[in-house]
Amino acid sequence: MSDSNGPRALLARIRVRLIVFVVCLVLSGLTAFPLVTEIRLLDSSLDGWAAPLAQALPGLAEWIDRVRGGLETADAQAPYLLYGTDWLAFAHLVIAVAFYGAYRDPVRNIWVVEFGMIACVGIIPLALICGPVRGIPFWWSVVDMSFGVFGILPLLHVRRLIKRLDALTGTATAAAPAAIA
Repeated sequence: MSDSNGPRALLARIRVRLIVFVVCLVLSGLTAFPLVTEIRLLDSSLDGWAAPLAQALPGLAEWIDRVRGGLETADAQAPYLLYGTDWLAFAHLVIAVAFYGAYRDPVRNIWVVEFGMIACVGIIPLALICGPVRGIPFWWSVVDMSFGVFGILPLLHVRRLIKRLDALTGTATAAAPAAIA
């Protein structure tokens, strides 16, 4: 019978959480490619099945309509501007790939999880500084900041699990190179 708190079980829990995090990161990235189509669908839904939401939050509906107009104009007149969101999507995918190292050897590659945590924290000042500069409504910046909050929570948990795995196995100290005298 296997120990549910042993190293193998702990490694399995870490990997499952990393997989879920990576899937969310990839999905978040992939949604940055078809922005014009997505915003059209969202705006149409606010006139259709989601009309009660638009009536309850008229500011949201106005903002989505404004964003749709901007994206459609950019797509028609300057599609190269949307290339920036392609790079945003690509960055999400590249960051997701980096988590393979943490999946493969969590103790040795805990830095990947910590890097992800730093990125999550960095979302907050970016949204607070760039949001007002770009004319983004504060409530939308709060939505953006929530990605940092919801991203860091599972990473904090994974980091704790990795530290526990390290304590059980002593992998980090065994894998660390000897100090140069």
